[in-house]
Amino acid sequence: MTIPIKELLNLLVFQKALSQKEADSFEVESLQKNIPIDEYILKYTKVKKEELLKAKSKILQVPWVDVNFIPITPQALYFVPESIARNYVAIPYELDQKEGTLKIAMADPLNIQIVEFLEKKTNKKIIPVFALAEDIKKAIDVFYNQALSPDVSAALKDISPEAKTATAHKNLSEIVYEAPIAKIVVSILEFAVGGRASDIHIEPEELKTRVRYRIDGILHEKLTLPKQIHDSLVSRIKIMSGLKIDEKRIPQDGRFNFKTGNENIDLRVSTLPTVHGEKIVMRLLKKTGGIPSLFELGLRGPQLKILDEAIARPYGIILVTGPTGSGKTTTLYSILSKLNSQKVNIVTIEDPVEYQLIGVNQVQINPQAGLTFASALRSFLRQDPNIILVGEIRDTETAQLAIQAALTGHLVFSTLHTNDAPTAIPRLIDLGGEPFLIASVLDIALAQRICRKICVHCKVSYTPLPEITHNIKHVLGAYFPASLESTLQLYKGKGCPECNDTGYYGRVGIFEVLKITPVIAQLILKQTAVTEIEHIAQKEGFMTMKQDGFIKTLEGITTIEEVLRVAET
Repeated sequence: MTIPIKELLNLLVFQKALSQKEADSFEVESLQKNIPIDEYILKYTKVKKEELLKAKSKILQVPWVDVNFIPITPQALYFVPESIARNYVAIPYELDQKEGTLKIAMADPLNIQIVEFLEKKTNKKIIPVFALAEDIKKAIDVFYNQALSPDVSAALKDISPEAKTATAHKNLSEIVYEAPIAKIVVSILEFAVGGRASDIHIEPEELKTRVRYRIDGILHEKLTLPKQIHDSLVSRIKIMSGLKIDEKRIPQDGRFNFKTGNENIDLRVSTLPTVHGEKIVMRLLKKTGGIPSLFELGLRGPQLKILDEAIARPYGIILVTGPTGSGKTTTLYSILSKLNSQKVNIVTIEDPVEYQLIGVNQVQINPQAGLTFASALRSFLRQDPNIILVGEIRDTETAQLAIQAALTGHLVFSTLHTNDAPTAIPRLIDLGGEPFLIASVLDIALAQRICRKICVHCKVSYTPLPEITHNIKHVLGAYFPASLESTLQLYKGKGCPECNDTGYYGRVGIFEVLKITPVIAQLILKQTAVTEIEHIAQKEGFMTMKQDGFIKTLEGITTIEEVLRVAET
């Protein structure tokens, strides 16, 4: 399929994706390199893939999709064998049984012979949709390798209306042990491990079940499954997690281990009854690979020094704050692994225990048995501890006991749900802590968020707009490097196969560490407003989370958009 050079370039100029000067230059260079203009634009220019797809779609008069960001229905894959998909650079992604149609993303959607062949092969009406060839090839590698389609088909055969007479003797508890359902669960888990996912969401809808993966903090819908197998899929996961398969009215929590290749994964499972069935969320916790150091998490410079000094003290309270999913637990485990030795007794009370640390006495709360944060903390004081970790300070009793433990010579770590570090002080007071006691035992309050890192494989530099430069200078103030005054360059990921065309690969923390200096302690005693505490702290060298994020942006670790997404309040 040859795209007219002039027509494509003129359309991109019209869409303001490039200038006329750039269009003239690209035309010459593509002819010199003897490659199609669309391939040249994708490989050698900064034109967004979406703009290129949009332009080619208009020329071809065929709808387009970006196959990196659409869910693939395994049933659809079943109709087109992998060899045919590779040969014709086409991947089926959506099946409509009622209408008898099959949507196929194709590199050459205008090829009538291919469309007619696929219609005869599948016995379905083919709806050709345009997509980029390299994206289709990558999707074929990913989805056909998962081998989901035959497994879904086999599972459907067992529970479809046509097969009811043949399988009437089977009940749900028998079906969940059969190979097809087990293979689907394994495929979902292997896909998550291979895709670096931190969570798997299996969500029932009215007509289908969708599977989403949280990768680098963002949810991506990758698969849709037939609704008919939802109950047996959920029951299979419940059995693996030690949950009750006949209890569907209330939420349940469980966990199980999964091994694939060299990876050993611990999965925390949570079920939730919804109007269309039970939703399952699985949190993946890697047992292999170890706990990252504080520096690897993103702590550095004065912030790391303040934290190192605080954890070296024999007593006091260190609070880590931030919303759910901001990495608080990982930071605490990183600190504990640094302090862990034969010379100290470390005890933790958690909900739940996420990582198991050798040499640390870890306790999981059990409210039904009366084991809460407060009751465990009371018992810990009789266990001769040096260091105590309380998963979260949730109530007055826990707050007062944590303060008491610090006053009696213990180093206490805990978390709070606050947006920033200074707000931890009034929150602790609100939970029943006396200001004069907080001022004497609180060492530091650390707040954090997690940003996606720029993919090192497709990282490119660019000159930011003047207003962005001005904003960076304003936020950083004295922290802005004078050497960048006239040559400020920022970085972003262009998108490549390594990062699934997102431009991001991996994550890094951005932090603010509030040290309780004598001046701040006086402000706590006076119950001064948070804004005033932050203002005084900044005069003493306190760096805000946004400032830390902007410095990591200047270093090319993350993007300005990511920092603003997670740190803007």
